[in-house]
This record gives sequence, structure tokens and C-alpha cells, in this order.
Amino acid sequence: MPEVRVEEAQRFMQESLLAGGAPLTEAMAHADLLLHADVVGHYSHGMNRLELYINDMKSGVCNPHAEPIILKETAATAWVDGCDGLGATVGNFSMALAIKKAKECGVGWVAVKRCNHYGMAGYWALKAEKEGLIGMSFTNSSPILVPTRAKQGTLGTNPISMAAPATGGDSIVVDLATTTAAMGKVEMQIRKGEPLPEGWALGPDCEPTTDAQLAFDAGKLLPLGGLEKTNGYKGYCLSAMVEVLCSGLSGSRATHNVPQWSHSQTEPPNLGQCFVALNPECFAPGFGDRIADCLQHWRNLEPVSQGEARKPKASGKGRKGSFDGLRGEDSLLSTSLLSK
Repeated sequence: MPEVRVEEAQRFMQESLLAGGAPLTEAMAHADLLLHADVVGHYSHGMNRLELYINDMKSGVCNPHAEPIILKETAATAWVDGCDGLGATVGNFSMALAIKKAKECGVGWVAVKRCNHYGMAGYWALKAEKEGLIGMSFTNSSPILVPTRAKQGTLGTNPISMAAPATGGDSIVVDLATTTAAMGKVEMQIRKGEPLPEGWALGPDCEPTTDAQLAFDAGKLLPLGGLEKTNGYKGYCLSAMVEVLCSGLSGSRATHNVPQWSHSQTEPPNLGQCFVALNPECFAPGFGDRIADCLQHWRNLEPVSQGEARKPKASGKGRKGSFDGLRGEDSLLSTSLLSK
């Protein structure tokens, strides 16, 4: 498996985004967003997506020079127009605004319309966690989630993310799609030449499939939980909840009206996104100690007999001091190199 140094991957993505039309500051910000995903092991949301972002700028779907505008605000809330800007541009503006409000009055809630894809949702929640706050972020997306008992994709992967600080510099980070897996994970299975696990997707006949290419072409992902018999309707409900918080609050397009994100896309998606910061000091004292205790308890659970128990992953905050290189499939690296 080939290895690329972190600094080289970052340089390549920055230069590619610059060549695609992004100003230097926004190219650097967006490259950092993508690099974070690769460093923490979520390759589906890192360099894997670079070509699509560049295509969006070249086609006019995304305006890399756009500056978000506050349309309405109170002490704790704001409604923002993302103006079809790059995901990192809109995300940095909106989460910074939420953090400012949370520091001033305990909570900051920002809903944004006219957004583009903003990468890994957890990246934005971590922005608040680094400031000693609880961070949350949500976005709607293209209609690729097929609701329980339906045949047509209507909701999106609509991710949920939350990050919270713990004593001793520790933290908990939750970042999950409300589908069983994001479409980027399906793409990674295609690149690796491996089948999908059961319960990820449906084929064009609306029957479950483990064929990654067939699933990608059909664009019919199952909700978190899979089929109805394994409680997939719970993922359907979570996706609907994210829809309310994103398109409902922001006035963006609802997911069922969002165009598919592709190389042939010609109109901005007008996604809805939500950025939240909450100050735990406004509540019971000792928040960080309690979260640290939970993390310690979970990490020390007795492993199952077949292997080690799943443990919470590190957030990747100290990545530059802890990681030297990125490992990826030959097909992923070669595709990204061609995208420039």
C-alpha cells in the first residue's frame, strides 16, 4: 500500500484547489478539512473528494470567492446565507459565529442556507470542543437514503456530529451518517474491489445488494440499522430529524429537491447546514471530569472473546505530531493525482 507524507498530501490538495480557482486562504482551509478526514482514517471524506470540489468550482456550482452573510440574528442564534461558497469557507464562518455566541450567552445556534458539501461533519464539532465547548453540526445532502417501506431515495446521509471536552485534554467525538454507511464508503469498496457488507444498500430492483458498483449506480442507501427487520426505521427517523434542523431552519432545499453531487452537476445544491456550540459551564460543575470518567470506563471494558472490544477512537487533534504519512489504495491516489 503506497504511503504519502502528510505535508505532501496537504501541499497537493492546496495547489489543486488553487488551480481550481480558490483563493489561497480558502484553499488552505479546505485542504485542512480534507486532510483531517484522511488522517483520522475516514478516507471517503478526504482526498477522495478533491476532484468533486474542484469540478464544482470550475462548473460554477461553487463560488470559491463567496463570503457568507448574516441575514438575521439574536444573542444566541443566527440565520446565514452561505452564498454557494466552499464548504470550509461557510463552515469556518458559521462555527466561529456559534462559538462567539456560546461564549457570550451559553449557546450559539447557526442555521445556514445555500451551502455546498462541507466534508466530515465531526471536523466542525471539534472546532467548538477545542474552545472548551460542546460542538454539534448537521447537514442535509442528496436524496440517496431510501426510507423504510419505500422504493425511492428521499432523504440523505444527513450526518450527526458532536464533540465534547474532557479533563486532561481528552475528548469524545461522535460523527455518523444516518444511513448505514455514507456513499463515500461505497466508493472506497469499489476502489478496493471488495463487496459491501450486507445491509448497506439496495440495487436498482430495490433488493439488498453487496455489489458495490451496482449500489453506487443505483444510489439507494439503507438507513442506519438497515432493513425494517433490523430497525432501519430508526435511522430514517434520525435522518428526518437532521432535515428539520437543516432545511427546516435555514430555508434551504429539502433533501428530496437537492441534485445529486456529480461531475455533471450544473446548479448549486443549496444545502442546509447547522452549527451549534454549547458552554457546559452554564450547567452542573464537573462536566469534564464526568466525561473523562465515562471515557475511562468505556475504554476499560472487558473485550469480547473473539477479539478486542471496540474502543472510542482518538479525535486526531494532535495529528501533526503523531502522524507522518497517509496510506491509501493505489486507485485512490492515482485518481486524485489525475484530478489536478
